[in-house]
Formats: sequence, C-alpha cells, structure tokens
Amino acid sequence: MSVLLTLCVVLLPLATPGQGARRWEPCTDLRPLDILAEAVPPDGSASGISVTRVQGALGLQLSAAAPHAISFPASRIFVRCDLFPEEFSIVVTLKPPILPPKKNEYLFSVVAEGPDALLLGLRYSPARLHFLFLREDAAGAWQTRVSFRSPALMDSQWHTLVLAVSEDSFSLTMDCGVPVDITADVPFPATLSMQGARFFIGSRRRTKGLFTGLVRQLVLLPGSDAAAQLCPCRNADIVLSIPPVLQGLTGRPADNEVLTYPYETNMKVTLGPQPPCTKVEDAQFWFDAGRKGLYLCVGSEWVSVLAAKEKLDYVEEYQSLHTNSETLGLEVFVIPEAGLFMATAHRKTTSAIYKWVDRKFITYQDFPTQQAQSWRHFTIGRKVFLAVANFDPNEKGQEFSVIYKWSQRKQRFTPYQRVPTHSARDWEAFEVAGEHFLAVANHREGDNHNINSVIYKWNPTTRLFEPNQTIATCGAYDWEFFTVGPYSFLVVANAFNGTSTKVQSHLYVWLLGSFQLFQSFLTCGAADWEVFRIGDRVFLAVANSHSYDVEMQVQNDSYVINSVIYELNVSAQMFVKFQEITTCSALDWEFFSVGEDYFLVVANSFDGNTFLVNSIIYRWQGYEGFVAVHSLPTFGCRDWEAFRTAAGSYLVYSSAKEPLSRVLRLRTG
Repeated sequence: MSVLLTLCVVLLPLATPGQGARRWEPCTDLRPLDILAEAVPPDGSASGISVTRVQGALGLQLSAAAPHAISFPASRIFVRCDLFPEEFSIVVTLKPPILPPKKNEYLFSVVAEGPDALLLGLRYSPARLHFLFLREDAAGAWQTRVSFRSPALMDSQWHTLVLAVSEDSFSLTMDCGVPVDITADVPFPATLSMQGARFFIGSRRRTKGLFTGLVRQLVLLPGSDAAAQLCPCRNADIVLSIPPVLQGLTGRPADNEVLTYPYETNMKVTLGPQPPCTKVEDAQFWFDAGRKGLYLCVGSEWVSVLAAKEKLDYVEEYQSLHTNSETLGLEVFVIPEAGLFMATAHRKTTSAIYKWVDRKFITYQDFPTQQAQSWRHFTIGRKVFLAVANFDPNEKGQEFSVIYKWSQRKQRFTPYQRVPTHSARDWEAFEVAGEHFLAVANHREGDNHNINSVIYKWNPTTRLFEPNQTIATCGAYDWEFFTVGPYSFLVVANAFNGTSTKVQSHLYVWLLGSFQLFQSFLTCGAADWEVFRIGDRVFLAVANSHSYDVEMQVQNDSYVINSVIYELNVSAQMFVKFQEITTCSALDWEFFSVGEDYFLVVANSFDGNTFLVNSIIYRWQGYEGFVAVHSLPTFGCRDWEAFRTAAGSYLVYSSAKEPLSRVLRLRTG
C-alpha cells in the first residue's frame, strides 16, 4: 500500500478523547475520531492482536482467541451527548481476506451491552460491503442493511473505503474512485442512542464473524462529504491517522490535536537513474533529479506523484487491434466497477466492445449491426446505455438503430429500445434542464439527403425515448452538444444536399423548450464538429471532407481542402473564424491535453490519390493558434479517441479501409 495521499490531501485534525486529548463537544460539534487508536494501546500491548507487515504496510491482525480484545465503551466518546451523529463518514483502510461464499466478517460494530443488540456495524462478505444499523419507531425496532457491491475488494490488496451517510443517502468510495450511491427506503436514525453501548473492532463481540484480514485505519469524521474533501486525486491511499504501533512509535506525538507520524520510518527515497520497480521496492519512492519528479513504486511500475510539467515527447505504436472488418467509429468509456471499454462500429454485420485488461484491449462482447457508423455511451441516473447508429437496413428491409442497456447482473449490454432511423451516422446524448435527450443524425432516405433528423426525449414514466423535435438536415453526419454559461447548444454537420457538399451547417440554441437556429456556417462535406475549451475561450472545429458540386464536377472535385476552427466572440454573440488548417478529406477532430499543453488530432482519410496519408497532431501555441507537431502514418483514418489510464495517456484510431485499429501511446517527459 502506498502513502500517496499524504502528498495529495491535508491531514485533518483528529481528536482521541480517551488518550489524553480534549473530549468531544456536544453532538452538533462532532470532531474527527481515530477509533483504532482509541482501542489499541500505543505500544500495541493488548492481548489478541498482532502487527503484521504486508506489501510494505503494517496492519493489525486479530486473534480468534480474544474476539473482545479491541473494544472500548461508547461512554468514553459520547460524554455530553449519547446520540450517534446523524451525518457522518467512516474511513477504513484494510486488506480484506478471501472469504468463501456466504461468510461474513465484521470490520467494526457498536453493540448494546445489555440485550446484546447490534446498534451499528460494518460487515464484509465476498464482493460486498454491508452497513447495518438499528432503526426504531412506534412499531418497534428492526435492523436495516445497506449493501454495496465491491468485487475489487477480492484482489488481496490494501484498499481505503470512505462510507458517507446522510439520512437516506449512503455512498461508498473506494481508493478515491467513482462513488457508489444508494438511496435507501429507511433513513439512518436521527436519534440512535449510544447509552450503555460498546465499540468492537473487527468483531461483533463474538468469535463468529471475526475479521481475519488486516486493518490499518478506522476513522470517524463529521459530515457526509469526506470523500470529496479527501480525494483531490485519483487512486490515492487515504492516510488520516493510524495507531502509533503501526508506525513503530513508542508513544504519542506531543501535539494531541493533530496525529501526524513521520513516514520516513517506513519509507526509502532513491536518487539517481531509474531503479527497478519490484516487490522489494513496493511503496518506495524514487526522485528523478533530471525531470524533478517524485515517483512511487506501485506493483511493477513507477507512478508519478509530484513532477515537473508533463510534456508530450513523441507517439509510439502500442497495440494493433485486429477487427472483423473496417471500423467506422470508436467510443471509449468507463463503467463504474466494471472498467474501461471501447465500442467499435464495424462495416460488416457484427460490431464489438473491447475491454481494457492488463493494459490492452481484448474482445468483450459482439453485437449484430448493419454497417454501424458510430456508438454513443451515456447514463441516466445509474442506468448505463450504449446507442449504435446503423446505416443500412436489416435483411427484412427494416431501418432502425438500437439502444442497449448495461446489465449489472450479466455484466453485458442487452437490447433495450429500437429506434427508426434513416442511414443514421451519429447519436448525441445530452441533458437540458434535468431532462435527457438523444439526437440522431439521419443521413439520407433512399437517394434523398434533405430529410429530418430527430431529437428524442427520455420519458421517465415509460422509460423510453420518444420523438420530441425534428430538424431539417442535409446529409447529416454528426451532432455535437455543448453549453456556454446557462445556454445549451447543438450543432449539426451537414455533408451533402444531393448536388453539392458546399452546404450550410447549423448551430441551434435551446430556447423555450426547443432548439432554435442560432448561427450557420458554410462547410464542405462536414463530417464532424469538435467543441473544446482553452481557459475561458470556447472553440468549434469542423472537419471538412470533400468539395464537390454536380454541375462543376471536373473543376471542383477536391479532397485537400481547409477545415476551420471557430472561436466564440462573446461580444458579437457568435462564432467567428479563428484558423484554417489544410486537411485531406478530414473525417474527425479529437481534442486532448497533456500536462498544461492542448492538442488537436485530425483524421485525414484520403488525398484524392491514396488512403495512405498522415494524420496530424497540432499543439496549441497561443497567438500562433494550432501548429503541427507530429505526423502519424494512417490508412483511411476514420475516427480518433483519446483516453487515459493509470499507466499513461493514449490515442486510438480506426481505419475505414482495413480491419485494423491502432492504439498509440503518448510518451511524455
């Protein structure tokens, strides 16, 4: 386990009333409490416990022979008021054991000493964490359980959990990741009395249910927003306070109000060239004097903790992803507790989803599609959806696109709703005023490119998308939604009106319950819009693919044309041309950042002679605009996606001319 969070968060003052600090204030003035230090003597002399070092960190191991060893009366804490706080957070660092099915172990409990009733408890079972509490009213008393699914706890690693409770809202955050929120039917009681109760660490006062893993930290914090305060960075190990025995200390620090401990007792910092990162160096630091960066050994990789400004050095090929046909669109997304995924839209009748496993994409699920053009991932509340835009009709001549919904039980996407579309090119999902919408870009109906595209609205009663507004489009290729202040915008890329690719693409603004025309742009076979922000500035980039006119076909047939970046002029209340960039039948823009630098990468697909053309990465250089910095060989490039993992930053592109997509790694210095 690392000590990364010590460099990411400010330690909170922690009071330990039973060990010489000031006692608790009244209930309304709850102060942080180190429960573990309250129960464990500074020298660790209590019977039934032992100190064990695993993966570079010390933890407490309980003995089945003395299940009551780590306990203390609640009266030691609740002096002026014997009511447990109504809103609170619990931070626990543990290395959970691998349990057989149906077995449960208690991390801690609060038990009434007389009737032996469980007032409060945190219980661990295979892949789940249960929070239990006693609820009383006029009808009697009953025990309530709120369960969180946490399969990541089964990996035999150290984890830090933050449980936040406020009335009927319960939230669990693991290792500063995405929180899991539950709204329960029964709220946490406002008047849970601690009179005559006792705290037990790692048990429920019985041998059965004794926690057999290791526990390192157990802290009670006021308020239900602890995770937001403690997690300014991802994948951090939260260290608020741990007992002196786990730091190898013989006594308390002089300042009883702030329990801080010198990590140098368990930490080594290596200087010089990069050393190996193995189990021996796990949780140790390396300082790179050349780059002025501090790195932490996690597993087998050095992870940056504090570093000088990150710069993009070069791009290298990382993975060749062979697909069953040419790929027209990519969508990279994350599903909480499930992982990182990439959906690929294939020209043939089967598209796929890939999952990021062991630092590469592997096949995860296949879907029947009809020359799929793109995918769109979106969420409504806790529901996770994935919509595919089908270009061709099925074998029965039916034209429709499909919305899939993620099944938490099956860990797969299942068909949810079929939507009539006409040679659909793109879906865009967005939210306006608390309502959810899906816009489809209908490209053509037969040979007619001048048709309506449709905006669908989510009906929370029927739980289906229903038509809400139609907008006239010309060979629509792409929708892009964005907001500026309180205003919501939707821009369409119109590509062809039946005779020419030189058509107006339109920007709409949400007014009085519908989208109204705001501004028009002359585009040439527009295939994509990309909105991005640099500081307070808002930009729109259009990818122009083809300059073509039926009446002047010979003279005006060009693929090497300018794509345009527009910038919002707030005073003029419109977008104005900022920069033109020569592109080769551009089909996509992707904006991304590395450190404090901003980049645009264009998907160049065809120069009029060959599909083997370079796609270009442009870097933002202020007054100069975007300047070409990297030239990437691509073949019929169709789409770019940027994504980041704990191991680094990546780009992935798809080819519309070969069954091969490529993942590129951004090397930084």
